[in-house]
Amino acid sequence: MDEKLVRKKYEEFTRLLIEKGLSITTMESATSGQIASLITDTQGASAIFKGALVTYSNSAKIQMGVPAEIIEKYSVYSKETAMAMAKVCRNKFMANIGIGVTGTMGNIDPANKQASVPGQVYFAISTENREESFFVELSAQENRLAYKLAVAELVLEECKKIVLNKVVKM
Repeated sequence: MDEKLVRKKYEEFTRLLIEKGLSITTMESATSGQIASLITDTQGASAIFKGALVTYSNSAKIQMGVPAEIIEKYSVYSKETAMAMAKVCRNKFMANIGIGVTGTMGNIDPANKQASVPGQVYFAISTENREESFFVELSAQENRLAYKLAVAELVLEECKKIVLNKVVKM
């Protein structure tokens, strides 16, 4: 994983959001705030970055507004949970774009053993006009940062499609 390249791509994307006046927020679990960090590494990001939630536990997700029924029915590791996370943060921060990320990085989650499969990640992007969720299976990475950057790069590619295709209401 080329960390410098991922950081450069996020800088370009953040500048695009600033140029278009589109706000963004995240609710992250598996990436534990890495995407928010990548966005805010760019000078001027405060103009478009509304805030972020790192909800590592199931209870934190529920406290922030993810319906417990979704986690119970589909598991914390699901497209449905990722979508609920994306919608919750977008609405909570009144942003144009909300990103939700959940999954298992390098090892099995002791709190969610049945649903936890290392390398399986779910993320979702919510805008006023479009909601889309994604599932990816990552190959083994050398460390946690490499997993986070791999997911962040995938999320970025999908976000760019949404922004560049003008799916976001401006």
